[in-house]
Amino acid sequence: MLKASPEESGFVGPGLRALSRELMDKLREMSFDGVGISRETYGAKETEALELIEATARRYGLETAWDRARNLRIWLPGEDASLPVVATGSHMDSVPQGGNYDGAAGVIAGLMALIAAKEQGRFSRTLELYALRGEESAWFGGPCYFGSRAIFGLLEEADLVSRHRDGKVTLAQQMAACGVDMDLVERQESIRRPEEFHAWIELHIEQGPVLVAKESPVGIVTGIRGNIRHRRVICRGQPAHSGAVPRWLRHDAVLAMSELLMRLDEHWRILLAWGEDLVFTAGIVETDPREHAVSRVPGYVSFAVEYRSQDAKTLENFSRILETECQKIGGERGVTFELGDAVSSQPARMSQPLVALAEEQAKAAGIDYEIMPSGAGHDTAVFANSGVPSTMIFVRNEHGSHNPDEHMEMDDFYAGAEVLARVMIAAADAEEDSFK
Repeated sequence: MLKASPEESGFVGPGLRALSRELMDKLREMSFDGVGISRETYGAKETEALELIEATARRYGLETAWDRARNLRIWLPGEDASLPVVATGSHMDSVPQGGNYDGAAGVIAGLMALIAAKEQGRFSRTLELYALRGEESAWFGGPCYFGSRAIFGLLEEADLVSRHRDGKVTLAQQMAACGVDMDLVERQESIRRPEEFHAWIELHIEQGPVLVAKESPVGIVTGIRGNIRHRRVICRGQPAHSGAVPRWLRHDAVLAMSELLMRLDEHWRILLAWGEDLVFTAGIVETDPREHAVSRVPGYVSFAVEYRSQDAKTLENFSRILETECQKIGGERGVTFELGDAVSSQPARMSQPLVALAEEQAKAAGIDYEIMPSGAGHDTAVFANSGVPSTMIFVRNEHGSHNPDEHMEMDDFYAGAEVLARVMIAAADAEEDSFK
């Protein structure tokens, strides 16, 4: 394996490395909740983290402003302000009791890239960093990417009425309290146009085990899986006495759910064998605590299902499979399934020329890398699906994500930040439409 970290002759030198450690330590101290890190979507801790990033950027002579959705924008002016910009960024919120690197690592790496670029002189294009609000779905029940979607006028009424996990406020109320221009958001008016971006590159920790297993410090992302989530599927059967009703007369909701999940798992296995990209997950299983008992055949169960793919057609086909199996099992077992409303996000394909540029720059820096898809969703999907040429750089991270045990080695982070800086600097003077 090639070295995990670039030589100190690279763009990310000792000073920037020390700055990144300082910022990560400060963010951890500011956001620690006693177990992990909690930076709530459009909440006070998220704002405090953004203010820390802004103060640091100003200290290094970069320009800053807050847009009308209260995202923080930092930029290094280019020689020609009329040219589309090269941008990077990530989110500053976290899941409850999460880790310190999810999102924040990308913002800090972006800040390092802009400072490194400033030391190189001026470029034709402006270089930008976005510290985005509200990427996580954990705080408002499923919808996500609030800050990035607001940039392109994509927030919908269903997003705004989503209720906080504590049940007290809606997303619209939380955003308004944070200073967001809600008239703009409700009119679905865009803050930026896709044509204003020459390229978008996001650094993020990997949230799965691939880079650890491959022993590579860096991943270069070719696509982001979209997902469909049925947050509360209900199966209704008929409650009965467990000893008095024989199998052939039962309408057991739990067994019907179990059969459905096993059939879907088999469909998943077959689709993978056919070369399809798909992951499937089920959970949050609940019978009614007011009536469930070991001596009662369950007549009710609720659960959640989610499936993800890089291919929109695969998602559509699996949706039809889910509906068909619900109908079949319902008829066979005398139960009904209610799928409820689905929450979805579209898959996103990355710009192949940008992926190639990231490969070229990783090789030039002597950094080992892996070409891979992203199983988790990211703000980059919003940019890519809005027409902005995009890609992502992953950093190796042990113990997964969305938990306090995220473990990113700093040498791996420096390697990812070096690739990011090199790609942004190379893209700054690239010809128009070179990444489309």
